[in-house]
This record gives sequence, C-alpha cells and structure tokens, in this order.
Amino acid sequence: MTKRNRRTHSPAFKAKVALAALKGDKTLAELAQQFDVHPNQITDWKKQLQERVADVFEVGSAAPSAPPVDVKVLHAKIGQLTLENDFFRKRAQQGGTAGRKAMIDRDHALPVTQQAKLVGISRSSAYYQSRGVSEADLKLMRRIDELHLEHPFAGARMLVRLLRREGIKVGRRHVSTLMKRMGVEALYRKPNTSRKHAAHRIWPYLLRHRKIDRANQVWALDTSYIPMARGFVYLTAVVDWASRRVLAHRVAITLESCHAVEALEEAFAKYGLPEIVNTDQGSQFTATEFTDAVLSRNVLLSMDGKGAWRDNVFVERVWRSVKYEEVYLKAYDSVSHARRSIGNYLNWYNQNRPHSRLADQTPDEAYFATLPAIKSAA
Repeated sequence: MTKRNRRTHSPAFKAKVALAALKGDKTLAELAQQFDVHPNQITDWKKQLQERVADVFEVGSAAPSAPPVDVKVLHAKIGQLTLENDFFRKRAQQGGTAGRKAMIDRDHALPVTQQAKLVGISRSSAYYQSRGVSEADLKLMRRIDELHLEHPFAGARMLVRLLRREGIKVGRRHVSTLMKRMGVEALYRKPNTSRKHAAHRIWPYLLRHRKIDRANQVWALDTSYIPMARGFVYLTAVVDWASRRVLAHRVAITLESCHAVEALEEAFAKYGLPEIVNTDQGSQFTATEFTDAVLSRNVLLSMDGKGAWRDNVFVERVWRSVKYEEVYLKAYDSVSHARRSIGNYLNWYNQNRPHSRLADQTPDEAYFATLPAIKSAA
C-alpha cells in the first residue's frame, strides 16, 4: 500500500475555502468534495478566519529600532518562559483528546510530532482525520429524523428496534452517534447526572405556572436538523410562544451561536423586545455571544431544565409542521435552494396556515391581535 504524502495548503487556498464556507451557499459535504479537503478542516479554517478578520483593520505603528541586548535580562526571560511553558503544557494535557488535537497547528515551524508530545497525544492521533458523512448515513439520519418527529420519546435503543423492523440493520452506538450529530434527543424526564461547565452558565427556567396569552410575551428559539439531497443544514427559528408565529430564522451549514444571534437580532429589530427568551441548553444558546445579546437588552433569559421537559413539545410541533409539510416533500439540491424554499414555506405558514389551538386563526392573525405596544430594540 502506497503511503499518502502529507498535504500542505497555501494561505491563499485556506482563505478561499474559508470564505466559501462563510458564504454558506454550499454544505460542508459539497465544499469538501469541491476543494478535496475534510469537512472538519473547513470548519477550522472558517473559525480561524472569523477570529482573525478584525486584525486586518488594526492600525500598526512603525517598528521601533531594536534596543541593546542585556544578557542577564535575556537569561531571566528564558527561565521565565521555561516555567510558563511547563505550566501551559501541564494544563493542556488536562483537557480532552479532541481539545488537545485542536491545538495542533500544522503550519507552525515546530514539528507536528513535537506539538503532539507537548499537548500529550500520540502522533497518530494528531494526523488522524475522521471520515465525512457517507450517503448511507445521510439516508439513515433522515429516517431517524422522521421517526423522532413521530415518536419524540424514543431514544437510541427504541429507534434501533424500529429501524430493524423496517429491515435496517444498525447498532445502538451508531444511532446514538448520529443523533448527537443531528442535535436530536429523546424527550423524557432525566436524572440530573451531569455537572454544568463553569464557562457555560445554565439560566433558570422561568415559564413554570406562567400564563402565556399575548404576543411578545415569550419567544422561543430552537435549532433543527434539515436533510438535503446531499448533506444537511441546520434551521434556527425564533417563534412567538402565544401565536406560534415564526419571527425570524436562519439556515446555516454549521451549528454555531452566531446564527442564533443573527436570527434573534433580526426579530428584535422587526418586532421589538419580548419579556422572556426561552431556549434549550444547546451549546449555541449557552454561549456568551448569545446570552449577552439577550441580557444586554434587559430581556429575561430562560432555559429548559429539570422538570420542564414537556415544554420542548411546543417547538417540536412547529418543527413537525415544517418538516412534514415542506422539508420531506422536497430534495434540496443546494443551500440556496433550501433557504429559498423554507423561507417561502414559513411565509405561507405565518400568513395562511390555520391552527386549531388558535381557534383556526393563522399565526399572523393571532400575533397581531394580541400585540401590545412594540418596545424599541435600540
């Protein structure tokens, strides 16, 4: 077997790929095929571009002339750097393998083998590239999504049994892995067995025993997996709780907090401020970028938690309508096609689709009938 030579990419190539991902017109699978790179690599380059783009506009000052070298000070600095490097190496090795692997910089002058040694992972782990999503897995993910809408209480074990009755042979661990990738989770009361990360505060649930009967009283945000002909995207929506009206949405190729923030700020600009914004505990909603966008406007933030599992059912009903009446009837051939078609459906959903829970009113009719004076989002 011939050994594949290690590939190196120029900064210009990385920038081109990152800009294509930032544009969001193609799925990660399509971009990976177009540029012949792994989807994880594309995600990394996109994040690097977003983090460093502000540096382009920084005003640099002229470099001062080099001062004379003081050998004693230089030796002291070397000792200090030795201690600091030892400190950071020990701290880096306390994280998980995925986090330590993310620290590897293939373009750095320090060899990858040495970098792997410093962060405490094997050389093979540093070079390993996970496989992309296969066509078979994409079909399986779509069926899992359909079964989840029909049986939202079904976990990985029950889904395996349901799939096997359809002649699909698959293991529980594989189904569990795909569910995590899709952001799908069974709806049921669970014991509080996990500790909350210090960097991701979980806000209390504020809707228990609260009567919600008017527009802009409570907004809900959630993100759902959307299958395409090739690959998949994520749909994030801002929904008015009382009227079921979709106030804003975003279709994106990655699951990041920035897309939730964009949708929320669009809703703020168009419809004013709600009293409460409610979300689940997904990473895109616990991120500081999102929580700051809510709290900086003196809006209360609520998150589903222990004892509030049934409140997910409200948003699940919206996703059920979107998927059975739009997504599953289409095979989107591009991200732009998905954005356009889903946008058209949501306009129809708001303006023309009657709801039995709203006394056969449309979401638009129910929203504007109970809309109080709009507060400015400025």
